[in-house]
Amino acid sequence: MVLYLLFQPLPESKFQRVNIRNIGEIIKKHYCFGEISEFSLYLSPQKFSVMLTLDKIYQASFALKTVIRRTDLISAPNINPDSHIYLKPENLQITGSFKVRGACFKIAQLTEEEKAKGVVACSAGNHAQGVALAATTHGIKSLICLPDNAPISKIEATKWYGADVCLVEGVYDDAYQKALKLRDEKGYTFVHPFDDEDVIAGQGTIGLELLEQLPDLDAVIVPIGGGGLISGVAFAIKHLNPNVKIYGVQASGAPSMLNSIEHNKIERMGFVRTIADGIAVKEPGEHTFEYCKKYVDEIVTVNDDEISTAILALIEQHKLIAEGAGAVAVAAAMFNKVPIKGKKAICLVSGGNIDVTILSRVIGRGLQKSGRSYTMTIELVDKPGQLQHVSEIIARTGANVVSVHHERVSHTADINGCYLRLEMETRNQEHIDQIQYTLTAAGYKIIPG
Repeated sequence: MVLYLLFQPLPESKFQRVNIRNIGEIIKKHYCFGEISEFSLYLSPQKFSVMLTLDKIYQASFALKTVIRRTDLISAPNINPDSHIYLKPENLQITGSFKVRGACFKIAQLTEEEKAKGVVACSAGNHAQGVALAATTHGIKSLICLPDNAPISKIEATKWYGADVCLVEGVYDDAYQKALKLRDEKGYTFVHPFDDEDVIAGQGTIGLELLEQLPDLDAVIVPIGGGGLISGVAFAIKHLNPNVKIYGVQASGAPSMLNSIEHNKIERMGFVRTIADGIAVKEPGEHTFEYCKKYVDEIVTVNDDEISTAILALIEQHKLIAEGAGAVAVAAAMFNKVPIKGKKAICLVSGGNIDVTILSRVIGRGLQKSGRSYTMTIELVDKPGQLQHVSEIIARTGANVVSVHHERVSHTADINGCYLRLEMETRNQEHIDQIQYTLTAAGYKIIPG
């Protein structure tokens, strides 16, 4: 292993290279997990002020070492058989999301005066829990503004971690404006969920871990909401191995970063709608927009059906619970949205804080999308024996009928006709096609939709 670190400042005008071997064991203890063959220290002539640096991400990694979990990579060949897929399960992180990394590092950088006044934050839920935990750990008062449509589980968890919660009507952006107002009125320090250099540095520690865990990786697939996660991950990886491709994924109902990149300026969406509430952001940050432009190779979108299918796949194949935002990277890999054929790619499962009531609906949607559940309506003559005949045909195909709704209506083709609506468990789309063909061949009319 060759290790490079960057320190500043230095009054001279040129970089100076110094081989340092006697502190190798110290560096290895804190940062590395392999043998160090060479250690090189570069002294920079320029002083970096508030801009993100690789050194700051390493500082965050060291600061968070005893705070967060170093989540393992999980091989996931079934996600995309044409690629070598690995999962980075940040849904198993403390608080159930990667957000705790950035929140904890930001809180640790506050002055004593700032800590005394307290902090305010806004969030779709996961950042709220990270800030609440970090603030409570440091004995700091925290007030979190959450959109009123945030999952109940996230609201209750935020309270459990010790924060006061203010519910705001609307989406994340409305909670953001409320948090800024409270900052100005009360003098709190505002902890931004993504457009903050310390927060981005904290999220960037994931990038360092990925390179250590899979040094020969080809690509990383990362969810994008406001852009803090992908900014930190992309910054770290591109500085250490620029050959690694960074792919961002947004929900098709909230593509604010994609729209902004395409138009080369930050654009605010008037409306966002997706089951991935954690990335339902109307407008990206100024810093994150610039980092994404510079370091992200491509941004793609996935729809709610694809997200639901990915959530279901994670549950069934890997026994992992992911929220909508946490599953978008997996959805992109499953549905070939990114060019990773034959490549080693890591899907970042960013969070798992999904409300159980939403989870049941998402699973149902995922079953339908994958052909595991099918609902059909048949028009038939309303006479004895018809329901039995239809049931026998379906049974012979191997499907299992779970519900039946029989409706007499006046607008069918036959005045003595009726509609039969059946919900059944199926194997896949080919099985559904077989059922449709068999019923049609028996003379039954299937009503579209």
